[in-house]
Amino acid sequence: MDYQLPEYKRSRGAYMVESSVQYLVTLLVTDTFLAKLLTNIGISDSLTGVISSFVSLAFLVQLLSIFLVKVRLSSKTIVILFDTISMFFFMLLYLVPFFPIDKQAKSILIMVSIIVAYAANCLILPISFQWANSYVDPTRRARYSASKEILSLLSGMVFSVVMGYVIDRYEGLGNLNGGFLFLAMSILVLNICNFICYLMIKKDTEKTIEEKQEPFSAVWKHTVGNKEFRNVIFLGILLNVASGFTMGFIGVFKLNDLLISVFAVQIINVAANLVRMCISKPFGAYSDKHSFVKGYKLGLYLVAGSYLAAVFTTKNTWFLIVVHTVLYSCSMAGTNQNSYNITYSYVDNRYITQATAIKYSIGGVCGFAASILAGKILSFIQGSGNQLFGITMYGQQLLAAISFLVILAAIFFTGKVIEKK
Repeated sequence: MDYQLPEYKRSRGAYMVESSVQYLVTLLVTDTFLAKLLTNIGISDSLTGVISSFVSLAFLVQLLSIFLVKVRLSSKTIVILFDTISMFFFMLLYLVPFFPIDKQAKSILIMVSIIVAYAANCLILPISFQWANSYVDPTRRARYSASKEILSLLSGMVFSVVMGYVIDRYEGLGNLNGGFLFLAMSILVLNICNFICYLMIKKDTEKTIEEKQEPFSAVWKHTVGNKEFRNVIFLGILLNVASGFTMGFIGVFKLNDLLISVFAVQIINVAANLVRMCISKPFGAYSDKHSFVKGYKLGLYLVAGSYLAAVFTTKNTWFLIVVHTVLYSCSMAGTNQNSYNITYSYVDNRYITQATAIKYSIGGVCGFAASILAGKILSFIQGSGNQLFGITMYGQQLLAAISFLVILAAIFFTGKVIEKK
């Protein structure tokens, strides 16, 4: 296959820009932006964390992509349709404050919007990855992923700071709803850009989709029936559980407990992304040279350090949230793309879509279950006056400690089981 064909180059470029646009939307519907919306409506810290973790539950719908690939439509058509639906419901989030309904109804509408948006996005994730990534030279996938990530980070740094400033400015003027409207319109513009990018990626034919069809018994045998792939699934579960315990609750922790403004949080995120951008290419080259598993393991060490920093974060040691943010951001240079690429090492290429769907569905459900348990723990500690066994602490500190222990287990499992294979 000639990867230097003009249509292949165009597809790779469009996919790179599309990934950046998706990343910008993700920035607007996570962390402090979402926490500000939920807090403004009057949703508790514990419920805010659970709602922020809905993305994990949405991964369950990826199982449906196993059947979606059998539909007599091109991957391009399917991806554009469901991605547009996803973007619409993300935009709807920031229009909820304008609806003449009570707090409970707004809370329900927000939860439904988040679930539908993430569900539509997760449903096509394995399909879009296999389709768009098929135009990338397999020997350069990790480096291409690193380049794609760098573009996302560069655009995200500027974008998040501007949006953080806008929200703080609107809030300072006593017109926070105006800021939410601005975010909604921004997502609409990004949706249009995303649509254009997808149109520029080379279309796969309906015949190609038909050729992907495999009997369920064959899918089972080459995915869940594959012992080595089951180990990959278990590793994903550990990472999702660790994230579920902490990351959904960090945004509200920064705003309500550490009293950091949205703009300041975005400045911290920019610093973290600058560091991540510097190591992204070396991470990709390291993974291509040594293995995706070794790159993944290196990312696990960084994420362990990020949780450990969060364990010791208080109002007096607020600067440790910077350490946490930087280490967590850098860890994704090793875990994000390698979590996709590692699947190629254990699963036949014909079953990549199904394998990716199964892995992220199972991991997502486990991560969401962890967030529910974490929400109960946070409520208990806050209800006890931020006390546990006579020790003063924030609930997020305990949650981060649990996440740290889970990641240590993941590092041990990677070294003793997966890396040896």
